Amino acid sequence: MILHIDMDAFFASVEQLDNPDLKGKCIIVGGRSNRGVVSAASYEARKYGVRSAMPIFMAKRKCPQGVFVFPRIKRYKEVSKEIMKLFCEFSPLVEPVSIDEAYVDIAGGARLFGSPVQIGMHIKEQIKKKVNLTCSVGIAPNKFLAKIASDMEKPDGLFIILPEEAHQFIQSLPIKKVPGIGKKTGESLENMSIATLGDVKQYPEKILLKRLGKFGKRLVELSNCIDHSSVTPFAQRKSVST
Repeated sequence: MILHIDMDAFFASVEQLDNPDLKGKCIIVGGRSNRGVVSAASYEARKYGVRSAMPIFMAKRKCPQGVFVFPRIKRYKEVSKEIMKLFCEFSPLVEPVSIDEAYVDIAGGARLFGSPVQIGMHIKEQIKKKVNLTCSVGIAPNKFLAKIASDMEKPDGLFIILPEEAHQFIQSLPIKKVPGIGKKTGESLENMSIATLGDVKQYPEKILLKRLGKFGKRLVELSNCIDHSSVTPFAQRKSVST
């Protein structure tokens, strides 16, 4: 099984961690210039519709009481390094995806750490204990499903998709949840009346390939719970790229 671990509102949470006066307030990381964009928003700010990549001027409109904080990337990297190091205590197969998320392949970890859910809970507990932050954990048979699962019970959640439940789970999964769907592809899927991953199966693969190219093949695989991508540790990825 594979875990996808996503830190909750990471930049904003680090700011609240370092400055207790910010706890419970609408924290918007991204500076004060109206020409900038939001890097991260605390869950308090998200209640007002503030989202990452939103223009600062729009965030100010939606959440005038928000506390705007300039990003401290060096600090975020320090905390991220601690978290990634913690993941490696549970498995040698850790693939950082970004500063605040990673995949962890826990195959073979049962004897030492217990079931996948127990491992996920242990990781959450250790993150809370060592860096005093929360994360959301998705557990599934492959990376695609693990990524989807981690988004199901945010913040501070844990969600598992068992192998025998995977096919039923994805039938009603909104197609917009699939990573890699841009505006153009989204319009094509809408024109084909594909609203869920289950809807993909109403079309022959050759038609999907013709209309969507290589991504059509990817959708066919995902609609059958197939994702061949493996968890690749950072050091291994770096050696391959160089």
